[in-house]
Amino acid sequence: MKAIHSEKAPAAIGPYSQAIQAGDFIFVSGQLGIDPTTGELASGVEAQTKQVLENLKAILSEAGSDFSQVVKFTIYTTSMDDFGTINEIYGSYLEEPYPARATIEISRLPKDGLVEMDVIAYKK
Repeated sequence: MKAIHSEKAPAAIGPYSQAIQAGDFIFVSGQLGIDPTTGELASGVEAQTKQVLENLKAILSEAGSDFSQVVKFTIYTTSMDDFGTINEIYGSYLEEPYPARATIEISRLPKDGLVEMDVIAYKK
């Protein structure tokens, strides 16, 4: 196993790695819409969703991967009312074949975020 860390994504806010590579797979921890330069949560679901995806992209890049190698996304949102917005932005970052995905509404996220995502990627 190998820990992955990107300076272009926010540091972990607990005892975990941004990502772990295990064999041919990269497991990226849940990312919030935190701007890595300011450490602040972006304002609103659109900005947070974009920042989440940028953070994931930076971590995958550090691991030598990208969204085309993601096999599974999990999306957590505090409101399914935001699903359309999240889905539209999410889709703009991906190309077919799309990865498998689950979207889950939860009561609360760390730092009172509105959206969080984690991914599993297969490294060719």
